[in-house]
Amino acid sequence: MLAGIKRKHARPPVQKEAILPEDILAMVATLPYDLRGLRDRAILLLGFAGGLRRSEIVSLDHGKDDTPDSGGWIEILDDGAVLTLNAKTGWREVEIGRGSSERTCPVHALEQWLHFARIDFGPVFVRTSRDGKKALEARLSDKHIARLIKSTVLKSGIRAELPEKDRLALFSGHSLRAGLASSAEVDERHVQKQLGHASAEMTRRYQRRRDRFRVNLTKAAGL
Repeated sequence: MLAGIKRKHARPPVQKEAILPEDILAMVATLPYDLRGLRDRAILLLGFAGGLRRSEIVSLDHGKDDTPDSGGWIEILDDGAVLTLNAKTGWREVEIGRGSSERTCPVHALEQWLHFARIDFGPVFVRTSRDGKKALEARLSDKHIARLIKSTVLKSGIRAELPEKDRLALFSGHSLRAGLASSAEVDERHVQKQLGHASAEMTRRYQRRRDRFRVNLTKAAGL
C-alpha cells in the first residue's frame, strides 16, 4: 500500500426512525384544510394505518383497472376501507378500519379528499394547482410523500432537540411503514399480513424497538 494514502471509509446509512402515533397526529396538525391539505392528510394517515410503501400510496386508483399504470384500487365500506395492492410479494388486500375520531381517522380523511377533489375515477392521489384549490389529473409522484414527511416532521417539532439536518436524515417514507409495526399492539401475524412481509422475521425487525424494555428486569430485581 502506498504511504500517505488514507483509506476512506463509507459512512453507514442512517437507520430511519419510525413515526409513532403521537408523531403522525402532530404532523397532520400542521396541515391546512385547503384541498392540498386534505390530500396530504389522507396520505399520511392512510400510509401510517396501512403500513404502506410510498409507491403503493401513489399507485392507487379509485377503481379496478382505471388506468394502465395502476398499482391497486380502493373500496370504502361502512367499517373501513379495503385497498387491493399489487405489491412486491404479489397481490394483497390491506384492511384499514375507521379511527376513534374523525380527526384521526384515515378513512374519513380519504373520503374528505375524494369528495372535495371530485375524484371518482383514475388515480386517487393527484397533483393540485399552485394555490392548492384545484385537483389536477396527473398522478402524484412518490417523491412528494418523502418531501411531505420531512416538511411536516420539521413543522411539528418532532425530535426538536436535534439539528435540522439530523432530523431530516432520520425520517423518510419508510418511517410510515415502520411506525405501524412499532406501534400496533396486536399479534405479529396481523402486522405481517398488513405489511405484506414474506416472513415473520422481517416483521420482528420492525417490532424490536417497541418490545425493548417492555419487561424491565432491573425493576423486577428490586433496583
